[in-house]
Amino acid sequence: MHLIKSSKVKLLLCSLISINLYASNEAFDEKIISDKRLETFNLTKEQIEQDSSKLRKDWINPITYQYKKNLGEEYETAQSIISINQPIFQSGGIYKAIKYADSSYDYASIELDQQKKELIKQALNLLYNIEKTNLNLQKAKYTLENAKIDVNRKKEQVLNGFLDASFLDDALLTLNTTKHNLVDLKYQKQELINNFNNISSQDYTKFELPIFKLFNEKEFIENNIELKKLEADIEKKGNYSYMTMAKYLPSINAFYTYSKYHEADNKDKSKSDLNKNNETFGLSLNIPLDTRTFNDIESKKIDYLKSKLNFENSVDDEKTFFKTKLEKLSMLDERLQITKEDLEVYNSILKIINEEKEAQIKTQSDVDTLQNSQKIKSLDLKIYEIEKQIELLEMYAKLQ
Repeated sequence: MHLIKSSKVKLLLCSLISINLYASNEAFDEKIISDKRLETFNLTKEQIEQDSSKLRKDWINPITYQYKKNLGEEYETAQSIISINQPIFQSGGIYKAIKYADSSYDYASIELDQQKKELIKQALNLLYNIEKTNLNLQKAKYTLENAKIDVNRKKEQVLNGFLDASFLDDALLTLNTTKHNLVDLKYQKQELINNFNNISSQDYTKFELPIFKLFNEKEFIENNIELKKLEADIEKKGNYSYMTMAKYLPSINAFYTYSKYHEADNKDKSKSDLNKNNETFGLSLNIPLDTRTFNDIESKKIDYLKSKLNFENSVDDEKTFFKTKLEKLSMLDERLQITKEDLEVYNSILKIINEEKEAQIKTQSDVDTLQNSQKIKSLDLKIYEIEKQIELLEMYAKLQ
């Protein structure tokens, strides 16, 4: 999306940005989001990086420093102890812990991108609907003009005794309904603008909307951000399942302890042999025996298997979503074709009506009514095109 200086949202087909599948990220430009919301996303991204870095180091035990002071009646001692007990082999658990940190980062990053894309989609959807409302406002104005013409025509016919007063009453009701519709549309437009302002800190008129192009199901599934996230979830839960199992397998730790006695005021000098520095180090083999081992391992394994099934179910859901959108687009294409055919009929009739007006067979109000109806049909074409873009927007928002 590119920023432009304009007095309105430019949505004419000749001025729209054409976006294909591989350039879809250009349409989802984060500039449309307000600075505060972007800052929230940036902070969340930084938090994800810090959490991932911490996870990668979780297998490393801390070095412990301890200071002890013995206040006895016979002698006093002060001692400093530095110790570490570090796993160096956990039956593959250390490697999987690092992989788990990486997969957790991937999952959280994709989820954050998904949230950002969803917010951008909302903003774009609002811009499309603002323009759609503008077109409906134009339609309502032409409809209002026709309703006024019809009221004047019916009024003249009733006064001349050609029509019953009920026909005039119906025309007045139609005029009143059209006026209310125009008021409602003005409110709807302002409501859409207010909702857009909740997301963006810039005026909606500064943005130019994209035109999306249709792509095939294979591309949709391969680039689907929800499925990418679920694949990362499978990887994450697979690593965590192995970590859980390794927790109950034999492990080897390297340990080191250094203790230093400090000078103290001993009442019994014979105790001076206590003031020695000690250093111990070595390896330890640990074999955990826990009655909950099987339950814990199986629970995590089930969670891993569920993530795989969730992925398969989501693939089916996304295929159904894609199919439904294709059917909706097909329906809109049919409406476009019908409207184009109607427009051709209006064009041909308008030509005849203009000729009859020149021959004083038809009045100017007849020409105006038909011209307004023709303009309404032309606006319908643009509205259907926008509705198609809204459907495609829903599809592109699911792409990574």
